[in-house]
Amino acid sequence: MPKKRPSREMAILLLAIPIIITQLGGILQGWADTIMVGQYGTPELSAAGFVNNVFNLFIFFLLGISYATTPIVGALYTQGKYNRVARTLHESNVVNLLASIVVVCILFVLYLNIDALGQPQELLPLIRPYFIVLLLSLPFMALFNSMKQFSDALGNTQIAMWVMIGSNIVNILLNYVLIFTFNWGLLGAGLSTLISRALMPLAMALAMKKWNPRTIDCSLSSFAGKPSAISWQLIKLGFPISIQLCLEACSFNVSALFMGWIGAAALAAHQVMGTVCQLAFMVVYGIGAAAAIRIAHYRGVGKWDEVRRTAKAALFLSCGIDAVLVSIICLLSHPIAHIFTTSHEVTLLFLSFIPAFICYQIGDCMQIIYANALRAIESVKAMMIYAVIAYVIVSIPLAYIFAFTLHMGAAGVWWSFPFGLTTAGLCYYFQFCRKVRLKEVNL
Repeated sequence: MPKKRPSREMAILLLAIPIIITQLGGILQGWADTIMVGQYGTPELSAAGFVNNVFNLFIFFLLGISYATTPIVGALYTQGKYNRVARTLHESNVVNLLASIVVVCILFVLYLNIDALGQPQELLPLIRPYFIVLLLSLPFMALFNSMKQFSDALGNTQIAMWVMIGSNIVNILLNYVLIFTFNWGLLGAGLSTLISRALMPLAMALAMKKWNPRTIDCSLSSFAGKPSAISWQLIKLGFPISIQLCLEACSFNVSALFMGWIGAAALAAHQVMGTVCQLAFMVVYGIGAAAAIRIAHYRGVGKWDEVRRTAKAALFLSCGIDAVLVSIICLLSHPIAHIFTTSHEVTLLFLSFIPAFICYQIGDCMQIIYANALRAIESVKAMMIYAVIAYVIVSIPLAYIFAFTLHMGAAGVWWSFPFGLTTAGLCYYFQFCRKVRLKEVNL
């Protein structure tokens, strides 16, 4: 008997699980650094927090550039254009590497003027070397992002998962040796991050070469040759995606700024809630990324009815799994709060964010799934405009109005999220439906 094909939801989930593990691995790597640096000393923890916050926005920008690889490679692969698939890896590596060099230059200028950022003078000797070491790690991270998106686009999401797991192990072991045994403190944490990130693209290249040598050329010679039109296509797709991701991140950063105006307890509760939210977000994002891979494949062979059905299946799947996760978080909200804080005030503020957290889940699922779907069909310019509307025009002003004008305090900041995320989700959904409907009509 022929094997029964898995349902759309199951096919998406099988692709999504390694992506989710990879995303969670990145978070756990950051948590491990924070915990181990915090055990070494409070000044080191403060310095690490400042530098990491500065880098976060630029890391989102580089992620956005790499996301352009998936729809291009996915479509070419299903069309059997293997030479162009291999060429796209070369172009993607070059584009992502050059983007990281631009980011390094911008951050280096910031580093030269770090005295003007108002940080305590006693932290500057800790901030400066850690800043430089992380700066050196960005090109390696950009190359890993490029190769990960390439591998994912071919339907093999497990390679990046295993590389991330290995990187985490190396990072934790080196953290222990360099932070505590060599007594290098924060610099040791930075060096362990640099070494683990430097090994990641090498491990990806070796693993992909072994997995599919016919379509993948990851050798150093792949950097030879002049850029083609693919490079411009990667930039044209990647830049709007980067802006959309940065705007979303900025709305959260501005919310943190508002929390700081309210008080230290509000800011602490905001950080705790943000950490807890990452779990649900990463699971839904993994589903969205997996759906984007399948949508790119269907787009490549012109199956627009399957494009639409895959996005719909991903939305239902993400809402179902997200409902389970959110229910668990709500039921265990008190124990979860006590894991992160012993402050009664911070715990009460954390619990006051729960209703808003519940209300924005459907909007968040929509914006994640349909943002990934729009990337997969290479419709990203309008998405950038919708992100401005959702996060700059809706979310940030409402956060200020609810918190300060209507005197809702810290909870008011979180009540702006359902409006911003739902606005983004609806805009992306209608844009996706319009684009797919036009393609179906033209068939």
